[in-house]
Amino acid sequence: MSGINGKVVAITGASSGIGEATALLLAERGAKVVIGARRSDRLKALAAGIVNVGGDAAHARTDVRRRDDLSGLVTLACERYGKLDVLVSNAGVMPISPLDDLRVEDWEAMIDINLKGVLYGIAAALPVFRGQGSGHFVNIASTAGLRIVPNQAVYAGTKLAVRALSEGLRQEAGDKLRVTIVSPGMTRTDFAESVTSPEMQARLAESRDKIAMPPEAVARAIAFAIEQPVDVDVSEIVIRPTAQG
Repeated sequence: MSGINGKVVAITGASSGIGEATALLLAERGAKVVIGARRSDRLKALAAGIVNVGGDAAHARTDVRRRDDLSGLVTLACERYGKLDVLVSNAGVMPISPLDDLRVEDWEAMIDINLKGVLYGIAAALPVFRGQGSGHFVNIASTAGLRIVPNQAVYAGTKLAVRALSEGLRQEAGDKLRVTIVSPGMTRTDFAESVTSPEMQARLAESRDKIAMPPEAVARAIAFAIEQPVDVDVSEIVIRPTAQG
């Protein structure tokens, strides 16, 4: 029996890319998925598709910049299924640019979504996990947090912060809660759409089309961490395309 079967898993940023692939894979393996994202129409279609093939899914429009939205997603899981086993904090944006461009609004968006969104998820789920005596945080970071390159300073900073936050949480969690960092490399998603610099957007899209791995590869890594026995904590997974330097 899969270690995923019957688990209740909430996923942010679930309307496309890694979040969507993760929801589909976990539902296929018997999880009850509670999906959140800003694009309500895509969320609704994804949930309906899962239910139509015999899976179990609930959904709620979720903007991770709003603490109440994360609380609502966790509450939905608990009210619908009586518990929450895993929170996958996947929502993120990557509007990279040279610091000289002074795209301050982009910087703020990355901090609000990539970092504060994870913190709001922890604030919503941690009391539930403590009350249950079990729970698993899966926080999506990036290889950008491992190798710093030009034009990605702020993005890398947020992902470094997610890694630091997750490691601190792991050490505080005790022997009942699990914490996993998943750091993907270039992945075939629509992340380039959030880039406001036309030059950076074109460069990213070209690299993505050449070497990116499918989001299903990251979903399998997330599933691997979740399906381990409760006394095994997969602390960090780094997954990248073989062609990525």
